[in-house]
Amino acid sequence: MKVLVPVKRVLDYNVKPRVKADGTGVDLANVKMSMNPFDEIAVEEAIRLKDKGVTEIVVVSIGEPKAQETLRTALAMGADRAILVTADQKVEPLGVAKILAKIVEEEQPDLVILGKQAIDDDNNQTGQMLAGLLGWGQGTFASKVELTADTVTVTREVDGGLETDSFKLPAIVTTDLRLNEPRYASLPNIMKAKSKPLANKTPADYGVDVTPRITTLKVVEPGKRSAGIKVADVDELVMKLHAMGIAK
Repeated sequence: MKVLVPVKRVLDYNVKPRVKADGTGVDLANVKMSMNPFDEIAVEEAIRLKDKGVTEIVVVSIGEPKAQETLRTALAMGADRAILVTADQKVEPLGVAKILAKIVEEEQPDLVILGKQAIDDDNNQTGQMLAGLLGWGQGTFASKVELTADTVTVTREVDGGLETDSFKLPAIVTTDLRLNEPRYASLPNIMKAKSKPLANKTPADYGVDVTPRITTLKVVEPGKRSAGIKVADVDELVMKLHAMGIAK
């Protein structure tokens, strides 16, 4: 059984984003980049499924050449081989889904596991679009994944509690934060990852047009919060809330 895991290189979640002076986007110069946390969870889950019949894990990333570092991280965690689709420009979710659909046709995986969203744009679209293009069943926001020879069962958190869905393979699963805790790659595995296969492709190799369809007009930082007011006791708090029209 083969599992395909798409991963994305994003601004590290510990780094505070800075908007470019001209407002065209986020400044990524000389800042730490890392694997999207949700995708890291997807890689970890694929590795854990190796104990349940998975024989090969293929990771794929679509983006700039430096995304190779992200793929090497996934290989060091335990993936078997990688595919880097190098693009000269930002690829929107639909373009990513179209490229992944072509890779799925070529690789014939039984399961595709990917993060529910990337923390840089928070679109939460790629997994659903890929399922639509392939006509496969999908389980989104997975907090638990159980795999058998021909089915996958996904438990997901919903407003009313937990929902459990079961569908036939091949299928798409998108991961949520509570699914697992990703492992740290050991030094020996980091060294081994350098010799694992990594294929280089372009969108043109798959016949996909990645011309942007969305134009970013302006990027601005969130407004700064105004200073709070300290009160001496509850009576003063209630009085101020009355004055502001919040309490009656």
